[in-house]
Amino acid sequence: MRSFIITALMAATALPVAAQAQSAGELRHDRREIQEQRRDLDRAYRSGDPDRIRAEHRDLRDARQEYREDIADRNRRFGRDDWRGWRDRNARLYAAGDWRAPFRYTAFRPGVRIAPNYYGTRYVIVDPWRYHLPPVRFGQTWVRHYNDVVLVDTRRGYVVDVIRGFYR
Repeated sequence: MRSFIITALMAATALPVAAQAQSAGELRHDRREIQEQRRDLDRAYRSGDPDRIRAEHRDLRDARQEYREDIADRNRRFGRDDWRGWRDRNARLYAAGDWRAPFRYTAFRPGVRIAPNYYGTRYVIVDPWRYHLPPVRFGQTWVRHYNDVVLVDTRRGYVVDVIRGFYR
């Protein structure tokens, strides 16, 4: 019975790794497919046949679209609430501690423009993956504001997202 439980636990921990490897393999396959389609398009240009060029353009566009969809599927695994279960299992990581800013608390909402001192380097969360926060786009950063976490567009100073009560 004990060996059955241990085997089941090992299988349960191995499955997520296999799913990630499959996703990486899919992306590698898609990149190879795009390269092949580019080569085919170059050959079509050399042949000078307009119908073949049009068909190869369409195939290349489809291959690029499939690659973008696979990347979006991979990134979807970081759901908005992916951090909740992680926080419950790693309470010390999310401990609020004695953290205070030199300004008072403000309940920000998405779309509001804030001053740069709210998202200065002192407040930036440099390792958001550690807290299982969703990945950010270029020009955005997660910052801590008391016990909340705020996603800020640093180029324009707008609040993109707010997670209230992130730290306990």
